[in-house]
Amino acid sequence: MFSFFRKKAPTPPTPDRPEAAPPVPAAPAPPAPAPTVPDPAAPVAAPRQGWLDKLKAGLRKTGSGIATVFTGTQIDDALYEELESALLMADTGVKATTHLLADLKRRVKESRTTDPAAVKGLLADAIADLLAPLQKPLVIGEHKPTVIMVAGVNGAGKTTSIGKLTRHLADSGASVLLAAADTFRAAAREQLAVWADRNTVEIITQQGGDPAAVSFDAVTAGKARGRDVVLVDTAGRLPTQLHLMEELRKIKRVVQKADASAPHEVLLVIDGNTGQNALMQVKAFDEALQLTGLVITKLDGTAKGGVLCAIAREKPVPVYFIGVGEKLEDLETFDAREFAQALLA
Repeated sequence: MFSFFRKKAPTPPTPDRPEAAPPVPAAPAPPAPAPTVPDPAAPVAAPRQGWLDKLKAGLRKTGSGIATVFTGTQIDDALYEELESALLMADTGVKATTHLLADLKRRVKESRTTDPAAVKGLLADAIADLLAPLQKPLVIGEHKPTVIMVAGVNGAGKTTSIGKLTRHLADSGASVLLAAADTFRAAAREQLAVWADRNTVEIITQQGGDPAAVSFDAVTAGKARGRDVVLVDTAGRLPTQLHLMEELRKIKRVVQKADASAPHEVLLVIDGNTGQNALMQVKAFDEALQLTGLVITKLDGTAKGGVLCAIAREKPVPVYFIGVGEKLEDLETFDAREFAQALLA
């Protein structure tokens, strides 16, 4: 089962207490057992282990250059210099690299380790701590519908990610309505319509229509039909295309006319292959839309996965999901420690 999002659970009713019995000698009744509440943080062994194996394979291109630094026999300046180069080559960025090296040296000093292999474990701990603020669940259920606006540059995998997210939401019992607000590219509407058919969810679309109008109609329909989630797919654009960035702001403003509290989530889909450019995208789209979360795709085809560290250090927008392949199960929730361990496996 995918713990893809946390759905807000209703408060269980309090059972009526029976009236006190007459004072008849009797053994005291055992205390009522406390209700069992599943721990959302508890790992699901088999599926999560399978995902971890895929993550390790997907991050091999990024992690191989870093892991080879620790094959020597000494912990010296040469090791740290080689590690600095490896981190920069993985697009970790100067600020994050400087932070990680300082943190690692402190950990090595405190642990008094002399084994380079042990230093690799300490680096994994440092990376996990750096990435920890990015780990946050996507909450569904506080608003009905929960309106999720999705943006990204062309080719980042935005529409495919929406389709995968739709599938998992639907499988988990949430009713979903899709808004095909990418009205400029016919293939985008068709692609989203295919996902709607596969997942047996409804879609609001207009050929050549105004993207903001489509988004407004979808949110209005989602409220009228009692849907749990409205997913708004927007056209891909570069952050340097100022008129298109203004259109995104317009979509957000118009959605707020349909629901004053919406959009409840504004997600940016990032192609992991873009490295440091991904950080620039996060900054630009956040300035325009006030992002609430990220989806990072295609980490299996890149040696630049260290960009997550750069994002954590310079623009810590939560990472809700990461993807390491084209299959449905290749998109999962982000876990900082899993990522750090897979990176240095």
